[in-house]
Amino acid sequence: MPDRKRMTLPGLFAKVAEGTPITWLTCYDYPTAFLQDAAGIDMILVGDSLGMTMLGFDSTLPVTMDDMIRHAAAVRRGAPNAWVVGDMPYMSYQPSVETAIRNAGRFMAEAGCDAVKLEGGAEMADRVAGIARAGIPVIGHLGLTPQSVSALGGFRLQGKSAAQARKIVFDAAALQSAGAFCILLELVPDRVCRLITERATDCIIMSLGSGPDAHGQLLIYHDAFALYPKFKPRMARVFADAGAVIRDGLAAYVSAVTERTFPQPENWFGMADEAYAELEQSLRDAPVEAAMGAVR
Repeated sequence: MPDRKRMTLPGLFAKVAEGTPITWLTCYDYPTAFLQDAAGIDMILVGDSLGMTMLGFDSTLPVTMDDMIRHAAAVRRGAPNAWVVGDMPYMSYQPSVETAIRNAGRFMAEAGCDAVKLEGGAEMADRVAGIARAGIPVIGHLGLTPQSVSALGGFRLQGKSAAQARKIVFDAAALQSAGAFCILLELVPDRVCRLITERATDCIIMSLGSGPDAHGQLLIYHDAFALYPKFKPRMARVFADAGAVIRDGLAAYVSAVTERTFPQPENWFGMADEAYAELEQSLRDAPVEAAMGAVR
């Protein structure tokens, strides 16, 4: 694949202006980041979803800033050209504006991220404003916000009623006014997403299960490639069943080792006859057992 230029904020807005949808995937490790970068993915989200997909938790809440920094730094090394976004984990920004700025700065300084993302609407506008004033590009997240899933009643569509949809529209306006350059709408009705996208001013709207009318699409990598065994959300499309390929490969490995068809001569390294004969003679002259006794 030919070399690609590093994605920039003006580059993202240029795609919006020309009507080309932005591609966005989650990623949590170096080898996957390398593949996504080579495929030409525009944006990569190092999501706190790693708590579920990589660490095996039932929610995103146990994920810490140190977890996020370690994974984000690995992704940055693997994807030098994509626009890398660090997902601010639970309680890394909620306590105060100062806390939010400090932890957003960690993503930039320690992991080399290009931007950060946080959940919440108008109630988080002051955090968004503070981070933006600090010179850090910031993304808002509305609709289904996993860190608040208990308060939302579970992983379900948000904004079905007119009142709920109106709040999401107003929250989007508040985040834009606060300085968010981008807003992710997760599990919001498609017409609400289209309405917000049409009203957006100098703000990129991205969809996760919210229809085709945003400026681009986000998917969870493990959902898109059948790598998360617990469930497949409706909003995901499996683009390749990598999970099946890996399971078949693992079964083949177990079989090959068990049946002694692996390894083959091309899988190991030999030794010259003369050197091996010399080794055998040296062991006869000075047996290992005697040497071990001397050490004791």
